Amino acid sequence: MGTASTARSRLPQSASLSSADTLGLVHRIALIGSVATFFLIVVGGLVTSKGAGMSVPDWPTTYGYNMFLFPYSKWVGGIFWEHSHRLLASGIGLITLLLTAVTFWKERRGWVKGLALLAVLAVISQGVLGGLRVTLYKDQIGIFHAALAQSFFGLLLIITAVTGKGFLSGSWFGDHSAASLRWLVVAGLLLTYFQLGVAATIRHQHAPLAIRDFPTAYGTVLPDISSSALARINEERAHDLIAPVSALQIYLQLMHRAGAVLLLLVVIMTAARAVAITPLGHWIRSWSLLWVGAILLQILLGGITIWSNKAADVATSHMALGALLTSFSILFTFRVFCAAKPMASSAR
Repeated sequence: MGTASTARSRLPQSASLSSADTLGLVHRIALIGSVATFFLIVVGGLVTSKGAGMSVPDWPTTYGYNMFLFPYSKWVGGIFWEHSHRLLASGIGLITLLLTAVTFWKERRGWVKGLALLAVLAVISQGVLGGLRVTLYKDQIGIFHAALAQSFFGLLLIITAVTGKGFLSGSWFGDHSAASLRWLVVAGLLLTYFQLGVAATIRHQHAPLAIRDFPTAYGTVLPDISSSALARINEERAHDLIAPVSALQIYLQLMHRAGAVLLLLVVIMTAARAVAITPLGHWIRSWSLLWVGAILLQILLGGITIWSNKAADVATSHMALGALLTSFSILFTFRVFCAAKPMASSAR
């Protein structure tokens, strides 16, 4: 197994390809962009949780005003959240442009410049998707909007990592034990995206809870969703003054729960294997155990979301942790694939 010290000893002279000022400047801008993007995702989650998604019916203007000149006195109710989301998104767009400009100015690695350019394309696409969701009044676009937002967050974390000291020192490379787990980590990433897609579909239906109990579903593991059973369910919901539910909405909830169980199993397998093949203190141990803990917390937040009848703050916390898990999975996957490469690859 290659050690960090061995990897560093193989570091070629060209690995000083980023000077100290590049490391400081590009790395810091990418880190600021990552933190700001997470904050934007949280605000976006509040927009959806509070039902404020169409509080501003026009785009790119806000009630006919230039977005940046909209009077603060009119920031009331849902308009506050929706307009704040737009302004934050504009700020992140500027940060991304700055990041790309500085990367092309300072960074010598062509593939890092490619990542920065991809970030610009992603943030432009994200803005267009947000605008189309408003102008076309299509909630379905919100599903892709959410998925791209979390992918963009993960991309910024990768840019932050590859301009950081750990990556440039060579400690991310030549680690055969970590590399042996890469396909388990990829399986976790794919299941995370499956969960993201199902969750975004559920959230953008703006509907009451399809299943109101947890961990059971209408008192069982697999509820009866026949026509007669669905009629009884909707009779009970009507009695409680709750909108009716469709079989598809119940299926989506069941798929989300099943996906959570599968993801947890894959992550536990990753952690168990990491503990078995690596020494105490190895980075993949801590990363995989953190992954297990975060998934367990996410399942708990999902349960609290149901028990609290989808309280806005709880539902948003569940979504925010989901965004952290998606971006963490992206970065984890990137790192284990780096571990499969020799140190010399980092210079290219």
